[in-house]
Amino acid sequence: MSSTVPVQTVADGVDRLGDRAVNFYLVHHPDGLLLIDAGLPGHLAQLQRHLAALGREPADIKAVLLTHAHPDHTGLVAPLHRAGAEVWVQRQDAAILSGGPRSAMRLAKPEGSMLRYLLRRPSGIGAPLHMARNGGFTAPPFADAREFEGDTAFETLPGRPRAVAVPGHTSGSTAYVFEDRGLVFTGDALVTHDGLTGRRGPGTVSRAFTHDSAAALASLDRLPELPDAVLLPGHGDPFTGGIAAATAEARRRGVA
Repeated sequence: MSSTVPVQTVADGVDRLGDRAVNFYLVHHPDGLLLIDAGLPGHLAQLQRHLAALGREPADIKAVLLTHAHPDHTGLVAPLHRAGAEVWVQRQDAAILSGGPRSAMRLAKPEGSMLRYLLRRPSGIGAPLHMARNGGFTAPPFADAREFEGDTAFETLPGRPRAVAVPGHTSGSTAYVFEDRGLVFTGDALVTHDGLTGRRGPGTVSRAFTHDSAAALASLDRLPELPDAVLLPGHGDPFTGGIAAATAEARRRGVA
């Protein structure tokens, strides 16, 4: 059973779903709903309840935009696709989706050993256990995603989001920018909480879950410095201090 928390409005027309460890976001627009990432399978009931409270249903979600294909971000793609949503992923991560959750560690092999982190901080085991308890390794392979390459403007989707390639965490790691709203969804390219290390504040994810840490740090330069932008990460609380301040802090800290 998922340890979900109450859905939180984190920006105008944006709801944060998930739990204390994993975020995904519902974006409201007059032309339809978008989902940024798709949480864990255990989050399905939470999403259904929230949509019902809004007088909506899964069929109202026009598209799911994945920041990357790790299983804590893709757990609901299959049921949402069956309900009619397009599922979009950067081409470099498509094989992880079609290979299923257990392919992630093989196709996006992390730089560091989780064991080294757990020896220093045993409580970090809670992060992978949380994924397992909420079905993170049980979602079926998904081969029906629509793929895009590099930076892409989604002119036909509600809100006209723009994808910015930020490789490093995975090869296909992507941020989504809504310039007119001052929103940047960063996935795991830039987070404010790392469950394995316990670090809080803007930073990149530890080497135990990062494919190429040097590329991850370099990709911070690709995030647009929108005035007064709200950063909405895959893990941790929103950051309202601006992208420039967030990326500067992440560079100062380096990769754990």
